[in-house]
Amino acid sequence: MPNKTGPQRYPGASRDRWYQDDFDGKAMEVNVVVLHTTEGRSLPDYQGGALAPNLTAVPDPAAKKLKWYQHFDIDVSSRALRNKLGGVETNTLNVCQAELVGTCDPKTHAKWKDAGKAHIYWPQAPEWALLGVARFLAWMHLEHDVPLRGPALWPAYPKSYGNEGGQRMSGAKWNGFKGVCGHMHVPENAHGDPGAVDFDRLIKLAKAALEE
Repeated sequence: MPNKTGPQRYPGASRDRWYQDDFDGKAMEVNVVVLHTTEGRSLPDYQGGALAPNLTAVPDPAAKKLKWYQHFDIDVSSRALRNKLGGVETNTLNVCQAELVGTCDPKTHAKWKDAGKAHIYWPQAPEWALLGVARFLAWMHLEHDVPLRGPALWPAYPKSYGNEGGQRMSGAKWNGFKGVCGHMHVPENAHGDPGAVDFDRLIKLAKAALEE
């Protein structure tokens, strides 16, 4: 079993929803971050942790910052990806998963906006929200050597669902991938999150955060 190196807790993250004591995970040396969107407006229960990622970022629009919750150590596999029998590994393939509370679905965004419900539509995320994610990615790069690069294609939802946007990796490409990607890029999965996030801006902010 690989040794876990580097800090295992993201600084400032709450452990109020810690699930590692209830669900065993595989020890890994992470070299990939997978970004998800929750498609909700508050911290999910994740079926009591059965479908939890490593971390969740909850936006606080009033304070213009993200509040982070950690559910598993960085180098312990979490549970938010589908993993089919007989194919490639997903949750356990050196992956740290982060859920971003909010939506990537333009229809959901329009419905919440019309109802006056505060939320983040991640394809049009405000700078402070992108910066919060970028600082996490910078920390993962600095402490766990996750490359600040990722796939070229980040199609908008619903085109990102399945592989309508041609973005999903093959098993071989996934096995060799190191960097930052979305749920919509992972093989054996159909979900289309996080959609058309401004990935170029996210990486630019992460690189700038390394110099802070």
